Amino acid sequence: MYQAVRKLFFTDCRCAEDASKTYAELFAKLDTNKDGKVDVAELKAGLDGMGIKSVQGAAQKIISSGDQNKDEGLDFKEFTKYLKEHEKKLRLTFKSLDKNSDGRIDFTEIRQSLADLGLEISKEDAQKILQSIDVDGTMTVDWNEWREHFLFNPATSLQEIIRYWKHSTVLDIGDSLAIPDEFTEEEKTTGLWWRQLAAGAMAGAVSRTGTAPLDRMKVFMQVHASKSNKISLVGGFKQMLKEGGVLSLWRGNGINVLKIAPETAIKFMAYEQYKKLLSSEPGKVKTHERFISGSLAGATAQTAIYPMEVMKTRLTLRKTGQYSGMFDCAKKILKKEGVKAFYKGYVPNILGIIPYAGIDLAVYESMKNIWLSRYAKDTANPGVLVLLGCGTISSTCGQLASYPLALIRTRMQAQASVEGSEQLPMNLMVKKILEKEGFFGLYRGILPNFMKVIPAVSISYVVYEYTRSALGIQK
Repeated sequence: MYQAVRKLFFTDCRCAEDASKTYAELFAKLDTNKDGKVDVAELKAGLDGMGIKSVQGAAQKIISSGDQNKDEGLDFKEFTKYLKEHEKKLRLTFKSLDKNSDGRIDFTEIRQSLADLGLEISKEDAQKILQSIDVDGTMTVDWNEWREHFLFNPATSLQEIIRYWKHSTVLDIGDSLAIPDEFTEEEKTTGLWWRQLAAGAMAGAVSRTGTAPLDRMKVFMQVHASKSNKISLVGGFKQMLKEGGVLSLWRGNGINVLKIAPETAIKFMAYEQYKKLLSSEPGKVKTHERFISGSLAGATAQTAIYPMEVMKTRLTLRKTGQYSGMFDCAKKILKKEGVKAFYKGYVPNILGIIPYAGIDLAVYESMKNIWLSRYAKDTANPGVLVLLGCGTISSTCGQLASYPLALIRTRMQAQASVEGSEQLPMNLMVKKILEKEGFFGLYRGILPNFMKVIPAVSISYVVYEYTRSALGIQK
């Protein structure tokens, strides 16, 4: 029964009258309990019966998108409206991907579209994506195949599915050295970009607040731990609680959250400008150009907000009563040490961007290509767990590579506030640590740093998804 409906529904051209009749017949078949509406269970059973492959949760998303009266089902009017609007979006996307306007999409056009999104893939990977949509085995996709593949999929475009694979900065693990997000021209003109950035900033704020005690422990161990002064995780927390109570575990979190907004905005604007300056072809960004542009944008943003980084370290390490707040901290640093103090540790911080961003991007790209070549048989959509896993592993590798520079930066920022501490330049500090503590002295505090990665990524993702929904961005 369902197969006959599928054949009828996905025939070549339909006039408006035929389309309405076909929608009515399809609706009647899906509405198995004849209550005048199609719910999630009926839609899911219908899609399975027609042999239409859909991503997990697709039926729920379709119902949620079209359900205007919020009765957890689509009546015929809502059902027809959703399909018509969805089909219109699919038609526009098909035309934008069909570069030579021959009514068919081939693997070269798929590669070109992905390159426009800053994602370069091999010929073989493009062919695998094409095969997941191609029904008749011609290695090209016509409008009927395109519509059949995506009509009962909440994603309106191949670009949306590939956007899963863009290395999203939504996974906030406390370090803002990753390369910024890519936005399509459509996202920029519709204003979707600022909502995406706002959702990312909110996710970062909640994530950093949730993992602040571990972040404070990391900074505490980076500055105070040594061979002669061993600090364990439990011992460190006991010391903090004894000195300032439970709330002291969140010292420095206020300014850490506050710096997200200016840093995100500056990085995004700088990234767009650097891309225009460095791209060899207008509108197309190659992987190495993206890396250079992202690194320069990160350096620009860090330069602008670096005084806040220094204040964050000082406020995180402060003793009870040392500073009354952010402004008091800034005033005291300025009075005692001068303007130069706000840029202590700046050089190792900027140097740390290159290994972090480079390794993060390289690991992510490698893992993405492995997944596409081995597992992308029916769909190019990897699912949430794969994305979170790839993002977590690549960020962790980036942190591991840049951690010694992060430790040097933190020690230089804190020098003047630590009693009896020498004011050493970067090269002498590295030499001193290696002489006294050995190579692993450069990795003090790495345990709490790694401990916060998984909760930080998880919190970021959940908050980001909820904020996206609240801001009206379709999942």
